[in-house]
Amino acid sequence: MRVHTGEGTGAAVEAEIVALATSGATTLVGLMATDAWTHARSRFAALLGRGRTDRDALVGDLDEARAELVRAREAGDDAAAGEAAAEWRGRLRRVLRDDPAAVAELLEILAEFSPQTAEPVRAEVHNSISGTVGTAVMGRDLSNVTIGAPASRPPRGR
Repeated sequence: MRVHTGEGTGAAVEAEIVALATSGATTLVGLMATDAWTHARSRFAALLGRGRTDRDALVGDLDEARAELVRAREAGDDAAAGEAAAEWRGRLRRVLRDDPAAVAELLEILAEFSPQTAEPVRAEVHNSISGTVGTAVMGRDLSNVTIGAPASRPPRGR
């Protein structure tokens, strides 16, 4: 993700900050229900608490948000995650706007907690066809395939 920290038009910079804050908030809320929460909480608290003296209160806010999210999910409230993400997106956006160095820190956090990309899976498929067979097709990601002669169409305009 490319994020400017002061270059370009105000609208473009703001759009990039909003996109990064949205990604950060979505990641934060997603991590609230995982085993990585304790570590994620400390990383996000450090980011969100830049220049603040009340980091303990911020950690409390994060823990309360997590508790609310867990309760909401247990009650079947699927909208709770979106609401939590919206709240944290606003907070992240303010931090990113006020402190351009926070952009790099959030990008590091996102990289740290992003799912690791595995090596591509190589699969081999072997098919044997015996007997009388018309047409056999084996493939992956096929589109616009015509097998055999195309069906005749009546002439246009008649």
